[in-house]
Amino acid sequence: MYSFGSGVLIGTRTDIANATPVNFGLVQEVTIDEAASVKELYGQFQHPIALARGTIKTTGKAKVARISGLAFANLFYGATPAAGQVATSFAEIATIPASSPYTVTPVNSATLVDDAGLVYAATGLPLVKVASSPVAGQYSLVGGVYTLSASDAGKVVLATYTYSLPTSGQNYVVSNQLTGTTPTFSAHFFTTFQGQTVSLKLNACTSSKLSFQTKMEDYVLPEFDFSCFADATGTIMTWSFSEAS
Repeated sequence: MYSFGSGVLIGTRTDIANATPVNFGLVQEVTIDEAASVKELYGQFQHPIALARGTIKTTGKAKVARISGLAFANLFYGATPAAGQVATSFAEIATIPASSPYTVTPVNSATLVDDAGLVYAATGLPLVKVASSPVAGQYSLVGGVYTLSASDAGKVVLATYTYSLPTSGQNYVVSNQLTGTTPTFSAHFFTTFQGQTVSLKLNACTSSKLSFQTKMEDYVLPEFDFSCFADATGTIMTWSFSEAS
């Protein structure tokens, strides 16, 4: 039989009850590696006269194209997402009033979370943040409102900040947990080609690495690295093939 394409990979938490299966997210590559240690017994000759296989390490890697917060939370962090998100307004344009008060109120002032700076639209140079009473080239931020200097009256600035959207999207907080905290999941891989299927269930896994990398003129392809071990019944994995060959 033959196989073609990247297949489908689904993970299900095994350390919590009634876990919802989560698709890793439009996988581009799936790799499963089995590496065994081998001990050789030598006599007076060059080649060993006996070989014994010791421990076996099973690892996996999945490169995905769909960014899934649910997959990140469940399969790596062992977290439960909550409703709401923190969004970013980048380079929001505003004009400093020509007369007092010299204040700028951003569109999302009421739910502003963090300031990420003001720059002059004409030059791209940043303004300096101060606690109060700004002079030329400075600003302060109190209660979601930017206050600037009379010396900058009439100038155009670009504001970047984060703000909350409590009823849209999802979020989760990554906290500093005790050493040994290990979220676990089972993984089910499936692929089909010309009516022939290959299926693999990994009974117990934990993710050892989550990579998130951006690149100019390319898609973001997060990667999960994970290790596999025996479940409570001593089972590691089950391979299934549609063809007896």
